[in-house]
Amino acid sequence: MNAPVQSNQKAQLLQNTVEHVDITSFDARPIIDAMRKMSFSSRDTARAADIFNMAIEDKDCSPWLILAGSTSAGGCMHVYRDMVKFGMIDAVVATGASIVDMDFFEALGFKHYQAAGEVDDNVLRENYIDRIYDTYIDEEELQACDHTILEICNQLEPRGYSSREFIWEMGKWLSEGNAKKPGSLIQTAYEEGVPIFCPAFVDSSAGFGLVKHQKERMAEGKPYLMIDAVADFRELTDIKIAAGVTGLF
Repeated sequence: MNAPVQSNQKAQLLQNTVEHVDITSFDARPIIDAMRKMSFSSRDTARAADIFNMAIEDKDCSPWLILAGSTSAGGCMHVYRDMVKFGMIDAVVATGASIVDMDFFEALGFKHYQAAGEVDDNVLRENYIDRIYDTYIDEEELQACDHTILEICNQLEPRGYSSREFIWEMGKWLSEGNAKKPGSLIQTAYEEGVPIFCPAFVDSSAGFGLVKHQKERMAEGKPYLMIDAVADFRELTDIKIAAGVTGLF
C-alpha cells in the first residue's frame, strides 16, 4: 500500500523542471552597462564583463571557462554550451558534477527540478531524490547515468585516461546518436574541438560507473581503465604553456 503513495509523492516533488537561461534570446548588454554606474557586486559584474571582452578581442589571449556544478544545475548550462559554440572559449576546467551529474545527465534525457518548498531531507531520501540547495535530482535516473558511464568504460581500451580523454569519449558517444537531448556542453565541446578537464572527475556520478567497471574487470581477471590525474596536470600545463596569455571566466 505504501508504494503508490511514495510514487505519487515523488511525482509531486519532481513536477517543476529547471529551465536553462537562453543568452541568444535577449541582449543583456544594456543592463550590464547600467551596472557600471552602480555599486558593490553590480560594478564588479560590469568590470568582469569588460575584462572578458578584452580576453576575447585579444588575439594572443586564450579564454578558459572555469565552472562549478551548482551553477550548472541552477540553469546556466546552456550559457556555457553557447560560449563554446560561439568560439568564446578555448578550454573548460570544471567539477565532475558539472560535466557528469548535470550536463551528461541531461544529455541522457533526464532533468533537474525546482524544489517544492521546505521538504524534510528524510522525505527526499525515502523517495530517492537528491538535493542540490533548492534543486532536485531523481536518484534512480542518476544511477542510470552511472550505468551509462560503465557501458562507455567497457567499450574503451583498458589503460590510463586523462579526464580530458575520457570526457572526449563521452562526447563522441553522444554525437554518435546516443544523446536524448542534443547540444549538451560535452557534445558541443567534442564537436568544436574544445577540451574539458575535470581534475576531480571521480568525485561525481562517473565515479560509481568507474568503480563498478574496475570491480567487475578485477573479478574477471581482466585489465581495466583508470583516470590518470597526473596526465590531467601535464596536459593542462602543456596547454597553458602553448597558449601563453590566458583569460579565466
